[in-house]
Amino acid sequence: MMTDRLYYDNAYLTSFEAIVVEVSGDRVALDRSAFYPLSGGQLCDTGRLVWEGGEADVTDVTVENGVVWHKLSELPPVGTKVKGKIDWEQRFEYMQQHAADHMIAGAAWQQLEGVTSGLHMGKEVSSSDMALPGGRTRISPEELKLLEETVNERVQHCDPIRCWFPSAEELETLPLRKKPTVTEHIRIVAMGDYEMVACGGTHPRTTGEIGPVHIISCVPARGNMRVTFVAGMRAVKYLRKAADCAAKLCTALSADMDTAEESLRHERETRAESDKHLRVLLTEAAVEKVLASAVSVQGGKVCAAHIPFADRDILQRTAVRMISDDDTAVLLSCPQGEGRALVFARGKAFPADMAALLRASGARGGGKPDMAQGSAADGAAEQNAYEKLTGK
Repeated sequence: MMTDRLYYDNAYLTSFEAIVVEVSGDRVALDRSAFYPLSGGQLCDTGRLVWEGGEADVTDVTVENGVVWHKLSELPPVGTKVKGKIDWEQRFEYMQQHAADHMIAGAAWQQLEGVTSGLHMGKEVSSSDMALPGGRTRISPEELKLLEETVNERVQHCDPIRCWFPSAEELETLPLRKKPTVTEHIRIVAMGDYEMVACGGTHPRTTGEIGPVHIISCVPARGNMRVTFVAGMRAVKYLRKAADCAAKLCTALSADMDTAEESLRHERETRAESDKHLRVLLTEAAVEKVLASAVSVQGGKVCAAHIPFADRDILQRTAVRMISDDDTAVLLSCPQGEGRALVFARGKAFPADMAALLRASGARGGGKPDMAQGSAADGAAEQNAYEKLTGK
């Protein structure tokens, strides 16, 4: 026996009475239900079932072969009369996201010839994948702006949203956005005169009840374009959070919303220039420290130093400077976490394989004969390498 799905006729029905017709595992099937099951990308309703002598939360709702199953923590026996109540706040939020997806899909079809492949509703944001002509996976900022503005203009028109099961004859005449994926019991949803498609979900009565719609991003995904969005109170909360973030950034930059971007760009350029200059100074200081450690050996000289103010980049810069003298070898280290980063390097004329030396000294890493990099827990590896090169 198929379940009479009450939400088809009234998506605003929040309570109902029914009879348990089947029990299976931790689920019950009812003869009629207002609970929307997980399907079409829309999340299922939750709520409660109450009966004489018991009650339980409905934590999951699914549909199988036309039968709607309700997952419960406590099970009433077959034949029990129950009263169901759905979580309306959650239902309405889901209705808004679902209807917003329709609005975006309809506008994208008209403006971009985009064909959507279903809704993916999450607890915070929703998305739908869209195939665009020519294999495009991105749209321009101007196209995105037009798409979002079109949707919100239509929302403000407060156009009626109609849901019905047309006859086969009527179905043939309808200007559907895309062909139905089923062949029986086809339910049509129409919004104003700009969106019409087969859909079995729940929707508000008018586009105005969708509330504001904000498209968060349009990015490539599996060969298509993924449109991520929020609607209704989700959009209000998202934009409130974005506004708070923008206000804090403006304060930090001593700017307003019109000048914040330029202020941030200037801040980054200034910082990058300062960082570049600082690294030049740090490299000069490191070179001086390394030069002071030089000892003569057969075939050239060896310099070994731990540079506490350096990072791996400074070590590399210092090593490159030092081995411009062909007969020089350097063993350098700097702090890295609880251990040390290492750079071993040598000039063209110095007779040593620095990658082999690094491994032989007990450090982890590798490289080429003229320069190797690695890490060690302490200074023992540097000392071992130093002793191998100098005999001291």
